[in-house]
Amino acid sequence: MQKHSSQNRRQFLRNSSALLTLASLQSSGIDQWTFAPKRRVALIGTGWYGKSDLFRLMQVAPTEVVGLCDVDKHQLQEATDRISNRIGNSKKIPRYNDYRTMLKEQKPEIVLVGSPDHWHALQTIDSIKSGAHVYVQKPISVDVMEGEAMLAAARKYDRVVQVGTQRRSTPHLVEAKKNIVDAGLLGKIHHVEICCYYHMRNESNPPLQAIPDFFDYEMWTGPAALRPFDGLPHRGWWRGFMEYGNGIMGDMCVHMFDAVRWMLDLGWPTKISSTGGIYGNHIGKSNIADTQHAIFEYDGLNCVWQHRTWGTSADPDYPWAFKIYGEKGTLSGDPMKYDFTSVDNGKKLHGDTLYEREKYPEDLNEKDIELHAASATRMHMKNFIDAIDNKTRPVADIEQGHISTASCILANISMQLGRAIQYDHKKMEVIGDPEATKLLQRPYRGPWEHPMP
Repeated sequence: MQKHSSQNRRQFLRNSSALLTLASLQSSGIDQWTFAPKRRVALIGTGWYGKSDLFRLMQVAPTEVVGLCDVDKHQLQEATDRISNRIGNSKKIPRYNDYRTMLKEQKPEIVLVGSPDHWHALQTIDSIKSGAHVYVQKPISVDVMEGEAMLAAARKYDRVVQVGTQRRSTPHLVEAKKNIVDAGLLGKIHHVEICCYYHMRNESNPPLQAIPDFFDYEMWTGPAALRPFDGLPHRGWWRGFMEYGNGIMGDMCVHMFDAVRWMLDLGWPTKISSTGGIYGNHIGKSNIADTQHAIFEYDGLNCVWQHRTWGTSADPDYPWAFKIYGEKGTLSGDPMKYDFTSVDNGKKLHGDTLYEREKYPEDLNEKDIELHAASATRMHMKNFIDAIDNKTRPVADIEQGHISTASCILANISMQLGRAIQYDHKKMEVIGDPEATKLLQRPYRGPWEHPMP
């Protein structure tokens, strides 16, 4: 009996000491995760946003970069140098051309997928199967069935998959959701507008050229259609082609549509219709729509999208944004701010983006950083890590990313066919429309095989 009491006393003292140490560290400004085990992290796609995601993760969780993968040797070397300089470690970071080899050799706990859209599905699914949790950039897929397969894999292997739709973690929008939407200041909501009026359709017309020896174009193209090589596709050139994505609808609408669905707790639309195309006289090779209008229908609510890569914005203060119209007021929001105006008394509320320059001074010296989005991505990464540790679903879970991505893809299918469509996500088919159902899955270039749910 006395021995048992002694053991309890020693355990109590150990626990008390640990609590006192933690309290001392917190009071001194040292984060408790500084002493937590490092996360074994690998990055696929070391371009602009891949590195940005990795740097944000490194700011909120202890990390060990166990692998970098890219098909561009120059880009891979530049990323290695910057990451090594950031962590202040001379240890050589393993580098790979083929992500499958990296997954097999390194067995990372976390994989960040920052490659172009046409690679997201295969790389996410293969990472999940290797045992990793995944942070994948939006849109999650280039066709609907890819998204269904990604969701199925995440659930089958019980892995956390966070999608880079970080509006759900943008501090000022989280504030707007809590203090305006959830507080009922909008009243009954019947209409939403989302838009993008950026002139982002690349009008270049480069000549065909030889593939440089440092760039593996065959592997970069992967399952997509092989276009004649007309220069390095980095930093957005590839976004001008439907072979690799879904145009501005798939790139920009997915962010704002997802933000609205999150704010209003919306699931799958009941019906989707879209019109548009290439209306301008363009000299460039780009084949994405320069004008598009889409309606995502819900019971008693329409969410309407509009993009134009020409002309002026409908609202110069909100060129890429959402506007939620309620009976009691209107809420406008974008990555930089929000504004609410009451119908009854004209009361106005305003919120701005959160900058954390003092807390994260390294942001100020980071090349190409989207400073206004840094706090949002950090919060998104924290949520991702918390979901892994607590075995919960993250705020931008793969299912939510799939709904937002697939809805935008379905809008493109509607525009292509010239009719409204209704997707049955349980049966994975377009109701009463075999032609549209066939378009839910794109053909893959061999030897790559399309994943199935």
